Amino acid sequence: MVGMTAFVGFVVLVTGLVHLYLWKRLVRDTTRPGRWRRIGGFAALLLAVLVPVTMAGAHAGAFWMAWPGYLWLALMFYLLVVLLVLEVPMAIAKLVSGRRARSAEPTTAAPEPALVGVGDSACTTETTAEHPTEPPVEHPAEPSAAAPADHDPSRRLLLARGTAIFAGLTAAGVTGYGIRNAMGPPQLDRVRIPLAKLPRSMDGLRIATVSDIHLGPLRGRSHTERIVAMINRLDADLVAVVGDLVDGSVAELGEAAAPLRGLRSRYGSFFVTGNHEYYSGVEEWVREVDRLGLRVLQNERQEIHARGGVLDLAGVNDVSATGTGLAAPADYAAALGDRDPSRPVVLLAHQPVAVHEAAKFGVDLQLSGHTHGGQMAPFNLLVGLQQPVVSGLGEVDGTKVYVTNGAGFWGPPVRVGAPPQVTLVELRAP
Repeated sequence: MVGMTAFVGFVVLVTGLVHLYLWKRLVRDTTRPGRWRRIGGFAALLLAVLVPVTMAGAHAGAFWMAWPGYLWLALMFYLLVVLLVLEVPMAIAKLVSGRRARSAEPTTAAPEPALVGVGDSACTTETTAEHPTEPPVEHPAEPSAAAPADHDPSRRLLLARGTAIFAGLTAAGVTGYGIRNAMGPPQLDRVRIPLAKLPRSMDGLRIATVSDIHLGPLRGRSHTERIVAMINRLDADLVAVVGDLVDGSVAELGEAAAPLRGLRSRYGSFFVTGNHEYYSGVEEWVREVDRLGLRVLQNERQEIHARGGVLDLAGVNDVSATGTGLAAPADYAAALGDRDPSRPVVLLAHQPVAVHEAAKFGVDLQLSGHTHGGQMAPFNLLVGLQQPVVSGLGEVDGTKVYVTNGAGFWGPPVRVGAPPQVTLVELRAP
């Protein structure tokens, strides 16, 4: 409860600050004081409230709230990105304009005093007495050059409106492109990964890998059916579902997950929990996934006997787990300890960061998801600060780790620079 309260507080704080910035750039800077500025301020306030309300409502099962709130979240993000990028050229333009204004200011030199000789002082005094000094005559100032843009309110207003229009059109275009990607079918990624310990007889063993399906407010049964059909067409030896299947309870999403029962493979379909299962009733979902015919690997491993060889397939609970029983935290020793080190081992772990522990146990290959490939560029740059691999194949401490983008999305139905994905991993012998 404390953790959720802190998270909600953080979301409210961040969205509030973002909307304050957007109000300054899109409302205050583009309008004169009056009715339209008040209307814009009220709209910004409503949109700021919409974001946390949408998240809370979707978590509580009010799925109807998801579309408007999450679409605005995506638009808000890209408006923020575009405007922040434009701050740099705008600051440079302001600096240059200011320098030009200062260099263009006229400078008036003070009149030099007349030099009077010592012998002429009497004459000078006499002349002054006879001809008193006339009062100075004021002349109208010469018309100055047009004020620079930085000092001209009408020009500043025009520049601000042009910037706002450009930012709005760009954000809308990128968001529309991202919606098309996210709601479309997953792309198929084929990757060949050599394993030094893989027996020659098992060369070419294929694992259909999918993660982050994220059934929930915006994705239902048809999404699952499409993924299952795609995997079945691959005719894989194994199927690995690497966490974050759902964003809701079994009561809400059990029907949407039901098509998983139709998954086909030669040697079985396997599942490990992701962090979102722990937000959605992990105990119920572990039992439901098992009922649908997938073997749930909870800090354990299974020997895969195929083509005259043996492969260890292990799975650990997500690193975010903190409970007991079905919600116990990841236990690498239980899953990977006391095994035959001559056999190759593939580990299913939702988050790529688990590879640091996996490498200590000599894991040959780890299959992960969680990152969504960043989902909405340039967010992938932030994900890279937390996870050793954001998307694709990498290697950490001698252990190969493949990270799939995932087949769904979380939050905004938008994917930019990271298309949804189902991966066919082909293991190759040396």
